[in-house]
Amino acid sequence: CPVALNEHIEALCKELRLPTLAVEYPALSLRAAKEGWDYSEFLYESLKAEADQKAQKSRAVLTRMAGFPTIKRLDQFDFDFTVGVNRRQIEELSHLEFIKRNENIVLLGPSGVGKTHLAIALGYQAVQKRYKVRFTTTADLLMGMSRAKKQKRYDQFIKQTVMAPSLLVIDEIGYFPMNKEDAHHFFQVISKRYERGSIIVTSNLVFSGWAGIFANDKIVTTAILDRLLHHSHIINIQGNSYRLKEKRETGLFDSEKCKNR
Repeated sequence: CPVALNEHIEALCKELRLPTLAVEYPALSLRAAKEGWDYSEFLYESLKAEADQKAQKSRAVLTRMAGFPTIKRLDQFDFDFTVGVNRRQIEELSHLEFIKRNENIVLLGPSGVGKTHLAIALGYQAVQKRYKVRFTTTADLLMGMSRAKKQKRYDQFIKQTVMAPSLLVIDEIGYFPMNKEDAHHFFQVISKRYERGSIIVTSNLVFSGWAGIFANDKIVTTAILDRLLHHSHIINIQGNSYRLKEKRETGLFDSEKCKNR
């Protein structure tokens, strides 16, 4: 009896946790009969429908867990406006082999030139390939580490927040100076992930100014740079602020200048 058979199929799908197959198999069965699929084709299409749906749900969960402040994609980046960004290099990095090799990416440049955009876009690309990604600002990362130390769960924080992601994105290094404790925390992050996990960092300072970030401790600064840059891709972005460009295009920038005169 077809009705009884359908019920058995639905029960098996529920038991095996194949909810998409339970919904899709009637339409797939009709299509298979109409197009003359053999059994292996029908099985493949059925399993593929289930796998595609699970992958979509997985990407959605990983995107939420990543903590991106907004979603940016590489196809939204204006390569013609910025200076110092090699489109071919970025496209090569978007294949994500750097994650498999535990390599880092360092994005340098003044405010507004697209460092964070590229960092998020590469992180989002990684999520689409179902890598676990974590995005954080330097301030939030250090605040979390300091709080974890006070609450005696520092090792747990390192394990769950610092080491668990395949890719850790740390934004805004250098926007404020660190005290010695914060510099030590940051060294722990770089040291723990050295050759064990990829990092993308953004900074508005060239490397010669990084000692000022880490409490003017040259030993700590050298140790951080040594590990961070050993296996890294350095992208030095130059040019004007893209945000100001957008403001000029709307006419707001010129009107504000007139008000200030």
